[in-house]
Formats: sequence, structure tokens, C-alpha cells
Amino acid sequence: MTDNTDIVENRSEIVFLYDAVDANPNGNPLSGADRPRIDPQTQQAIVTDVRLKRYLRDQLDDDGHGVYIRNVQEEGLQYTREQLLEDRLKEVDPDDYDVDEDEEAERFRDDIFGTFLENSADVRYFGATMATDADEYEDYLPDHFTGPVQFSPGKTMHAVNENEEYDSLTSVIATQEGKEQGGFDLDDHRIQYGLIRFHGLVDEHGAEDTKLTRGDVRRLDTLCWRAIKNQTISRSKVGQEPRLYCRVEYAEESFHIGGLDKDIKLDEDESKPDEELRNVRDLTVSVDAFVDRVRNASDQIEQVRIVASDVLDVSHDGETGGPEVLIGALEDELGTDAVEEVNVYDEYRKTLADASE
Repeated sequence: MTDNTDIVENRSEIVFLYDAVDANPNGNPLSGADRPRIDPQTQQAIVTDVRLKRYLRDQLDDDGHGVYIRNVQEEGLQYTREQLLEDRLKEVDPDDYDVDEDEEAERFRDDIFGTFLENSADVRYFGATMATDADEYEDYLPDHFTGPVQFSPGKTMHAVNENEEYDSLTSVIATQEGKEQGGFDLDDHRIQYGLIRFHGLVDEHGAEDTKLTRGDVRRLDTLCWRAIKNQTISRSKVGQEPRLYCRVEYAEESFHIGGLDKDIKLDEDESKPDEELRNVRDLTVSVDAFVDRVRNASDQIEQVRIVASDVLDVSHDGETGGPEVLIGALEDELGTDAVEEVNVYDEYRKTLADASE
């Protein structure tokens, strides 16, 4: 069972940037051709929080953690979450609890859902709707868990253009018998380039319900980065790369600055016009407003953990350079002990399901 002393107690705010080159970062199936989601007024590309969470769930699964219906395995058979709950209900005798008492009812819920939550990493992060046939317990068991980790829908930091060269492709196929050639039209809608900006929040109060641990939150610091690296390898998704991940962990309960993602902006003086952007080297992100707001809330900040691409250009206070510009500015405001640069590929191994304790 989860050690309750390890459950998250501090709120965190996340800013996550990744980009897409000649890719469809989030198609809209209702468009009829799975076209990229585009804001019709601003021409910014949109990526839903559901799409990002799908990447994260897939990476959790690849890392050996239970997700959704792939919770636990016994003799090679995979159990659904409903089966896991039903099996757990059979093991727990309700007569051992006075469920009319609040503390006993809570203990009853914890004893039943504890195993489920330990083997459902994505539910600890994002929540889920529960389903069980045990109607006699419906007054004591929650019908859903609200996820303590939530992301707002992401948008590109600039207007985007669809790449017309990919709009209609003709594929030539040679048959095995006569090597005859034929063709067919294939709609293939992609944007030329987009730097996508996400905002996330880790709520310490929601963490109590799903038993989200400090280790789970630290796993996010490598999981987000690796999910974009590893889960965007399908034909329309390839071409996406993580560029900046920053998690601000707060020291004061129920406090967060809010809207930190909007404080990281394109430096218009150092970036090409929107219509000329083709890759990350065509732009520079300004962190002036971000650093200012962090400085103003420095007394409420416990730690900042950060990962940045070595090819991302950053500007602050008239200086332009690599990620060290942002890291140095944060260290100046918060102190070197409060700013930690995450080494993704050293740290992530400790977060795998089979990692030694």
C-alpha cells in the first residue's frame, strides 16, 4: 500500500513546450480529413489535453506501469480495472468495517481502491471514472477519481500554415504480378511549423484522493520529455520534439502563481515572422515576464526543476543564448539550491516500474 507520508503535499505549476515540423500534432476527425486543429481567428494550431495525456499514458505503459485496463497481470492474463475492483471486493469483508462512521468508511475505500491505484499510474495522475457491479457498495465507493494533474489545451505560440506540398500526395504502387503502376490520392494535412505551449497544474488536494506520490510528480519531469520523444513516431506525428519543460513547486499550500505559460513568449526582435518559421532555430523565446513573476513569488517557491533543448534560443534582460540564460536568471532570483536542471536520461531509469527501490 502507498505510504501516506509520501503523498504530494505541495502544488506544482508546469510549463511545457514542444514543436512540430511538417507534422499534424493533433488531427480533428470531425473535419472529415483529420486536418490539424486550427483556431479560425488566430490561426494558432491547437493540441488538446487529451492528446498530450495519451502520449503520457503510452509512455507509462512502455515503462512498465499499469495504465487503465492494463493494470496487473497474473499467469499472462491481463485484468481490466473492473475485474481488479471486483477481485478486491471479494477479498475485503465489509462486516469488518462500520461504514456508517466516516473514518471507517474511508478505511474501507482505501482498502479496496489502494491496490487499484497502486497498479494504475495514469489514474493517480489524471483520474478516471469507476465502474463496478457491486451496487451494495455504491454509497461508500466513489464513482470517479478527479485527477490531480491537469493540463490546459495547448496552442502554438504563433500563427501556423498548412504545408500545401503534403495536401494531396500520389502514391505509385507496383503490383507483384505485372509490376503495373497505379496511383491514388492521399490527403495528408500537416503544419509547416509550430511551437506548442502547454500549462499544467499538480493539485495537492486532489493528490490525497488518488494517492499521488512525490515520486510520481518527479517522474513527470522526465515522462513529459520522453513521451514526446518516443510516442510521436507514427507517420503524421513524426517531427515533434520537446523544447522546454519547467515545473515550479510551491512551498505554500493552495498557492500557485497561475498562467506562467503565457509569460514565455516569442521574442519578436530575435524571431522570424510567423509565416517564415520552419524550425526551432528560426525563433527565440523571451523569458523576461516569466522570471519577473517567479521573482515576485520567490518566498512561496520551494524548487524549480527544468529541462531544455540545447538548440532552443532564450532571451532575458537583453542577453540571448541557450537554456543557460533561463537557468542562470532563475538561479539569480531563487538561489542555486532551488533550481535543478534535470538530466532526463540519468534520472528516468529510477522511475521505471522494475527499478530497484
